[in-house]
Order: sequence, then C-alpha cells, then structure tokens
Amino acid sequence: MAEKTKNTNRALFIFLYFVLVVTLLLLLTVSSYAWFNRSKTTRVSNVTTYVTTVAGLEIALTPDAEVWGKQLDFLDMVSETAPLRPVTWSEKDQIFYAAVYGFDGRLTGSWLPLSDERNANRDNYEGYYCVGTFYARTTDPVSISLTSAVDVEEGTSGAGTYLVGTPLWDPEEIKHYNGGQGAENAVRIGIKVTRLGDNNLPTDEAPLFFIYEPNCDTHADGSAGYIATPSIDGTDSLVPADRLITQTASVWEETYPVEKDVQIYTFGEFTSFTELFDMEANSKVKIQFYIWLEGQDVDCTNAIEEAQILANIQFVATTESGGSGLVPIYPSGNGRDASDTPVE
Repeated sequence: MAEKTKNTNRALFIFLYFVLVVTLLLLLTVSSYAWFNRSKTTRVSNVTTYVTTVAGLEIALTPDAEVWGKQLDFLDMVSETAPLRPVTWSEKDQIFYAAVYGFDGRLTGSWLPLSDERNANRDNYEGYYCVGTFYARTTDPVSISLTSAVDVEEGTSGAGTYLVGTPLWDPEEIKHYNGGQGAENAVRIGIKVTRLGDNNLPTDEAPLFFIYEPNCDTHADGSAGYIATPSIDGTDSLVPADRLITQTASVWEETYPVEKDVQIYTFGEFTSFTELFDMEANSKVKIQFYIWLEGQDVDCTNAIEEAQILANIQFVATTESGGSGLVPIYPSGNGRDASDTPVE
C-alpha cells in the first residue's frame, strides 16, 4: 500500500512538473511577442535628413556654427553602429524605459529608466536607442512641417519623409532581400523641439515631443490596419493625438528585369497632421531625432535582428506667401550625390 502511494505521488509530481514546464514555455512565448531577447540587436543605417525651403530655413550641427546649410546626414550626428533594443516612451516622465528581465528570461513587470547620457548611441550592453541633434534657424516667420514622400525622377528613390527596409542584394539568387526584416514596422522616430533664446540657451517654454510612426498599417503577420500602441502610462497611445504623426506603408519591389542598383519604390501617405511648430523671424530651435524599436508595438518580435533601415526625414518651411521644395534622394551605391535643387 505504501509503495502504491509512493508511486502515485511520484506520478503526480511528474505530471505537475510537466504542467509547470509547459506553463513556463507559454510565458516565454508571450513575453517574446513584444520584448525579444536582449542579445538580439537591430542597427540603423542610411538615415538621411534633408531640409529645403525658399523661406530661409537653415540647419547646422551646432547653434553657433559658421556655416549653415540645407541638408545633413544622420551619420554626422550619431554613429551608425549604435544598436537598437526594445524601449518605450513615457509621456508622463518624458523618458524612455526598458523592460526588466528576470534570471529565467521572463519579464518581471518592472521598468528600467533610461537616459540619453547613459543609453543613447552606445555600441555596448547599455545601448538602447539613437539620438541625433541639430539646430535650425530662420530669417523669416515660418511654419515647419514634415513633407509627404513623392517620386521625383528616374534613378532616384524619392523625396520627402518615409522609412522602409533596405533592399539587400544577393548575387547568387540574383534578387534583393528586405533588410528591414519587419523592423520598419516597429521603428519609431521622435522629434523633440526645444526653442532657443539669447546666447542659444533654452527658453522657459517646455520642449515639444512628436512621434512619427511610419508603416503604421502593415504588420509582420501579414495583417493590415492601424493598431494603436499602448503606453505604460495607462493611456491608449504613446503621445497625445495632436503629436502623433502616422503614415501608411512604404514598400519597394524589383524591376523587371532585375537590376542590382534599381528598385521601384511606393511611398506611404500621411494619415494625420504633419505640422510641427512655428518659428519667429531670426529665431533658432534645437531639434533632436530619437530612433528606437517600440517594445509595445505588435511587430516588435524575435524576427527582428540586424535590420537595416533606409529612411528620410524631410522638413519644409512655409511662409504666408507659400513656397516649399523637395530634395531628390539618391540611393547609396549609384555614385550620385543628393542635390540642393528643389524639385519642380
């Protein structure tokens, strides 16, 4: 009788152990849905910033620069090797947070506060997101907006604002692969605007933080339609609606016959406002670009690793009399440089 009871207890123990293992596997599967393993990293490349206008808007890397121009390369602002790991923005605290994992690899439900000084543009275990900083000035009162993406001419990939996975050439298969690996659906770009006063110091006015959400209507599982990204602050979206800029998917496809350096791009359309801020005559602003993988996004999954992103963020400044311009974007590798000449 004692032996039978012992065998029954052993069988019950094995059954409970099996149930516990299955439960753990389910928890691990759920936790990897939006917050993948920390060893996986995504890298941003080919991010270019263009500004063009007939109204006198100029940009530079420092507020007291001797030379101001119309365009800047993002790589002049931040290292290309800086990795991206899942984080999320807190509008309440005005900082980013990363999820905290336990020793068993599961989410603990707590959050690690991040800072630009410690966690931005770091090519090590502390690197979570990228930040690029530049300054803008104007001689005229202007309204600053993001430009819609448009095709311009043969041999160029377009102009305006968009984000898409980089086409990667496979010489053996004679075709391109999507280097974004779906990360283009989970990447966010934040635009933080700080007004400057005398001596290039920030004014008392609180900075504005906008979030640009590209490819908002496509998902890694093939489904379509916009899914709002919830905030850890308890709100339905990361920032208020008047500071959330959404855009439909931008995609590329092969030419026929296939050409190594040529693809056909179809750019997404904005589904929200694009206006950012106004500038008074002879004023300056500090603009910071934040690029991150949004861990609360449904497309932030284990499939994203070592992604390569092709993006362009282009501002336009308009006056009361109107006037704007677009700069054509030449894909890397074709031996041509972008021109400052506005597209007619």
